[in-house]
Amino acid sequence: MGDSGDSSKKGLEGTGLALPPNKHGNLISASSDENLNDILLRIKSSKTPTVINYGASWCGVCGQILPAFCKLSNQFPKLSFVYADIDECPETTQHIRYTPTFHFYRDGERVDEMFGAGEERLHDRLWLHS
Repeated sequence: MGDSGDSSKKGLEGTGLALPPNKHGNLISASSDENLNDILLRIKSSKTPTVINYGASWCGVCGQILPAFCKLSNQFPKLSFVYADIDECPETTQHIRYTPTFHFYRDGERVDEMFGAGEERLHDRLWLHS
């Protein structure tokens, strides 16, 4: 279940996974509906391309792609990366029907969507939107 023994940890820390460190400060995690709504508002007024990874701590495929997502944040420093656990942001993520789901934003608008894992597929999408 990805439980690290401390149920108070949320976002990336709450996954219980050993994740690569982010070197550019371009990776954040949403820890609540309010937090994710704030992030979405910032995305809408931003020119920075952004990708949101909607996942869940209980999702095995999500746990497989999350370390790659973190690693890729270091390879694409001009992109913003957001991780949102659907259980921590249930109201804001109720439209998500499959995990992992990736939403890509450019100039404040959602321009692409990707379902499922695959590091090479994700890398190619990130390259396309960077």
